[in-house]
Amino acid sequence: MTSARTRERLIGRLREEGISDERVLEVMNRIPRHIFVDEALASRAYEDTALPIGFGQTISQPYIVARMTAALLRDGPLNKVLEIGTGSAYQAAILSQLATKVYSVERISALLDRARRVLRELKVHNVDLRYSDGTVGLPEEAPFDGIIATAAPHQIPQALLSQLADGGRLVIPVGPRGAQRLSLITRRDDQFEEEILEPVSFVPMLTGAN
Repeated sequence: MTSARTRERLIGRLREEGISDERVLEVMNRIPRHIFVDEALASRAYEDTALPIGFGQTISQPYIVARMTAALLRDGPLNKVLEIGTGSAYQAAILSQLATKVYSVERISALLDRARRVLRELKVHNVDLRYSDGTVGLPEEAPFDGIIATAAPHQIPQALLSQLADGGRLVIPVGPRGAQRLSLITRRDDQFEEEILEPVSFVPMLTGAN
């Protein structure tokens, strides 16, 4: 269920669905998704579907992880990236292989503790996990070349826009449940260009930390 052949079948499905960035596909083929979910769900880890990770949160569908990561990388390589919503740490692990430094914030302490254990097991050393309210970003480490959000606010937080470097990209789902869009925002000086990528369904982005 976690064999190389099983992973390769998933990568084949992602190609069929339009993912063409070989950097992203190679990393997703290499990172073992089954260790980011409960053992009872490990047999489903390489299905192209979101899975529950507890606390009302999910590990995102592999297609969406690939789509968002490829969009973030589209205009060139990334040095410093911020992820909003660590969750299982799967997206952070993917980003760790594609960016020099990754910061990831999570508002649920139990998920953060589990994420730290998984990343240690994988020997990932360039991800800095923080316990924080993601809606405010991480101003003390800004600016970022890329920001990726794994939960959907009703409107894009101004704090995240302000923490983008010039030329930086923000990939974020936006809107209420049932009417969310995946947006790619690029900063050009003090202007922000938005490209709508596709309809999506994410858990809501909440304020505060617990």
